[in-house]
Amino acid sequence: MSHTEFERTQRIAVLGGGPGGYEAALAAAQLGAEVTLVERAGVGGSAVLTDVVPSKSLIATAEASNAVKEAADLGVQFYAKGDHEKAVKPQVAINLQAVNKRLLGLAAQQSEDMRSNLIEAGVHLVQGEGRLDGPNAIIVSTAKGGTDFDRIEADTLVISTGATPRVLPTAVPDGERILTWTQLYHLTQVPEHLIVVGSGVTGAEFASAYRALGAKVTLISSRDQVLPGEDADAASVIEKVFKRNGMKVMNKSRAESVVADADGVVATLTDGREVRGSHCLMAVGSVPNTRDLGLEEAGVQLAESGHIRVNRVARTSMPNIYAAGDCTTFLPLASVASMQGRTAVFHAMGDIVNPPENRNITSNIFTQPEIATVGWTEKEIDEGVVPGAVYKLPLSSNPRAKMMGIRDGFVKLFASAGSGAIIGGVIVAPKASELIFPLALAVEHRLTVDQFAEAFPVYPSLSGSLTDAARAMHVVR
Repeated sequence: MSHTEFERTQRIAVLGGGPGGYEAALAAAQLGAEVTLVERAGVGGSAVLTDVVPSKSLIATAEASNAVKEAADLGVQFYAKGDHEKAVKPQVAINLQAVNKRLLGLAAQQSEDMRSNLIEAGVHLVQGEGRLDGPNAIIVSTAKGGTDFDRIEADTLVISTGATPRVLPTAVPDGERILTWTQLYHLTQVPEHLIVVGSGVTGAEFASAYRALGAKVTLISSRDQVLPGEDADAASVIEKVFKRNGMKVMNKSRAESVVADADGVVATLTDGREVRGSHCLMAVGSVPNTRDLGLEEAGVQLAESGHIRVNRVARTSMPNIYAAGDCTTFLPLASVASMQGRTAVFHAMGDIVNPPENRNITSNIFTQPEIATVGWTEKEIDEGVVPGAVYKLPLSSNPRAKMMGIRDGFVKLFASAGSGAIIGGVIVAPKASELIFPLALAVEHRLTVDQFAEAFPVYPSLSGSLTDAARAMHVVR
């Protein structure tokens, strides 16, 4: 009997079909494992169905609305039919029902495409509520009411169950007037007056989008400035744009409670002030979906917050159990979840692993303009955590920005004080999410400002500001 007859295909079970679980299942199948993916809602998870894909689609519509409104600044005039003498101010109408139908359709199509990819790769899909049954099995309730169960045994488990919006007991969402960000897509009309509680990434993005769509927006922020965890200069630009566009920003204000009444909603602040609106979006963070999954019984350590503790290869305290995405103690980004999912499977199956480095991860905030960041921060440089130089170049000096009518934004580079290696950067601009990639490459591959400046950007282009900034940081040898 040959040696190969004793070998058994590695069995991998994945709980949760979001970006982390999807990539883990796909990678495992490509490496020849026997893969089962358990998902309760649909492949893609909340990232595709209720979060990233629909929210960024909504923001794209808001950007299109703004582009029409601002076209006059570029000399594009609108006329009433039959009258070519009098320019009129464009009136932009938003059909929110059609917008939401489109973006939910896009989300469903993306989910279906991902599902097809998994099936084509040979992944076995099981729909239902799953939980661990010890360290080597998942039990799945495959029927409503939990009367039918499947037990899936595996050598390696990957947990990718995501997170859900945090709910405050004094501001319980009703799905009609008081909403989480997963419930916004059922609105049939643009809210007359949307109160947004929370000025972090989610709150700022939706406040920006709904103001562009025509809603009156009040943003309640408990901190001195919106986006408190971000680059201070970038947050300052965004807050200035918010206010210029007619948004009311209430800094140093904390919502005590939000209740719905006959006329809309009332947000009561801790100092007794009241804010009245038609709707309220609660954007006060998220909680990991780790309760009642049998994790602790299986020996998996959790942080006090309920997040699963993982190391750089996404491994938990149990050697054969890995975790990826927002349910873990790593960065809550869809791109990070995908990387964690692949890293987990590569490690479990003995493939080459290049663990993600926190410093090299790009992130983006989809406000208007966008904020993209990578690497070390200016705050860390100022505090002496890393020795570095900072150079900031306003976009207003960029010729392409002038042509496009861009008034706000900047490029900021951080370079090592000794070698001149690029160690980070911030871009505030339209489509900053696209512009940040060259900086991400520079940080990942430790390019110096001189090496970066040797590349030829298109003239004129917004990316030209990146090389301009790098040239300004030339290191004299």
